[in-house]
Amino acid sequence: MSSTGTSSRTSNAATAGGGNAVYGLGMIGALVYYLQAADVWWEYLLAFLQAIFWPAFLVYEAFRALLGG
Repeated sequence: MSSTGTSSRTSNAATAGGGNAVYGLGMIGALVYYLQAADVWWEYLLAFLQAIFWPAFLVYEAFRALLGG
């Protein structure tokens, strides 16, 4: 710590926004994709949930393809 009591660590708040923007664009793209495939009301609800959790689906499918499951 310096003599003024502030931490010597710098904030990464300005550089952390890039990942959030990529996730947000991916979420919008996934929402459009899933909404186009929906036919009935519960599929529209499911489309919103899938758009929010698309990274989990992506990682699951990637591991499944890599491990041959």
